[in-house]
Amino acid sequence: MSPPIAPVGWSRWLVPPAALSIHLSIGQAYAWSVFKPPLEEALGLSGTQSALPFQLGIVMLGLSAAFGGTLVERRGPRWAMTVALVCFSSGFLLSALGAATQQFWLIVLGYGFVGGIGLGIGYISPVSTLIKWFPDRPGMATGIAIMGFGGGALIASPWSAQMLESFGGDNSGIALAFLVHGLAYAVFMLLGVVLVRVPRPRAEERADGRPATPDGPQVSARQALRTPQFWLLWVVLCMNVTAGIGILEKAAPMITDFFADTSTPVSVTASAGFVALLSAANMAGRIGWSSASDLIGRKNIYRVYLGAGTLMYALIALVGSSSKPLFVLCALVILSFYGGGFATIPAYLKDLFGTYQVGAIHGRLLTAWSTAGVLGPLIVNWIADRQEEAGKHGADLYGRSLLIMMALLAVGFVANELVRPVHPSHHLDAMTAQKGAPRARRQRAESA
Repeated sequence: MSPPIAPVGWSRWLVPPAALSIHLSIGQAYAWSVFKPPLEEALGLSGTQSALPFQLGIVMLGLSAAFGGTLVERRGPRWAMTVALVCFSSGFLLSALGAATQQFWLIVLGYGFVGGIGLGIGYISPVSTLIKWFPDRPGMATGIAIMGFGGGALIASPWSAQMLESFGGDNSGIALAFLVHGLAYAVFMLLGVVLVRVPRPRAEERADGRPATPDGPQVSARQALRTPQFWLLWVVLCMNVTAGIGILEKAAPMITDFFADTSTPVSVTASAGFVALLSAANMAGRIGWSSASDLIGRKNIYRVYLGAGTLMYALIALVGSSSKPLFVLCALVILSFYGGGFATIPAYLKDLFGTYQVGAIHGRLLTAWSTAGVLGPLIVNWIADRQEEAGKHGADLYGRSLLIMMALLAVGFVANELVRPVHPSHHLDAMTAQKGAPRARRQRAESA
């Protein structure tokens, strides 16, 4: 499947909707916490066990993005979106079979492994294309698309809750909900496959404002791995994601536990609404904060994410259980930073490494997400389970987790401060960046 090249005069503003159709679909992963309580009751799972499909999905997201990044660059966004469609939808169908037969390992395999591959390939499928279409506003462009991933749960959370209420919370009801998800998302993702286009590979200036040749330093994906900048950003992303994903994966039961002993406990419906609010904040942060990074710079915006995020966690730990509005507000701010960090990182990579293989570099960096996808839920769920075994309840289940998240954000803050421009020894020359390394090497050999 060759990349579909845009005809002359084709509007670059048609690319973000194509990307959104993919990201809004795979963003369902952020609504997993809605399925946790019914799965735990129907299959007799612990909180740690019910998090396994989500955790494996995030692991596979990072791994498939890392190993498939270069292939996505070569095959193009339409191929990648097609692979994402098949894997993501198939994952739900396998999960439906697992729920119907009460085989939890099939849910882990389907949603986590197969669906996780769809998450990774789908996530990076439009990023490089968007940056090439919008070199003047990379933060805004990637923010628009990646906003969809954060906003996916805004649709999926109430939709899933309604299906579970209509179909029932037993294994057959869960199976039917998974089946409907798989079929509906396949149709919606097909829109992106049909609509997406890549820029014309000509050197002339285009009417849509794209520059003719790459600006700034150009670094290959292989060379980027040899720079300290890549690994510092890996730490930054991992710390920011771990701090956010721990709350997001446990969102529904966490707010219920925090206020279980108060005069105004949180109902199941309200907890699902809280998940939707977090998704809205996640989505708003992706477009809002990433667009702001075009104005104030990537390093400065990450100072906000990591520094202010630490303060929000401190407020939840100290007084969160005494004020429901404060708890919700702090969680919303944290999730806006979490989403903003995802949307800003491609532009940060473009600033440091150029557009030459930014999609492949981004894919490799997402292994930080895989690590965080294990760490965040594991920290929160494991500590909560141990505290519950010790006889604690309510907000006391999460005190230690919140302190750990604060420490991780502090580590990310320091890593961001250490980022500097990439040394020129890692740069490709202009000919290599424009025409590709293999062709440039052949030309140099022929001239010799």
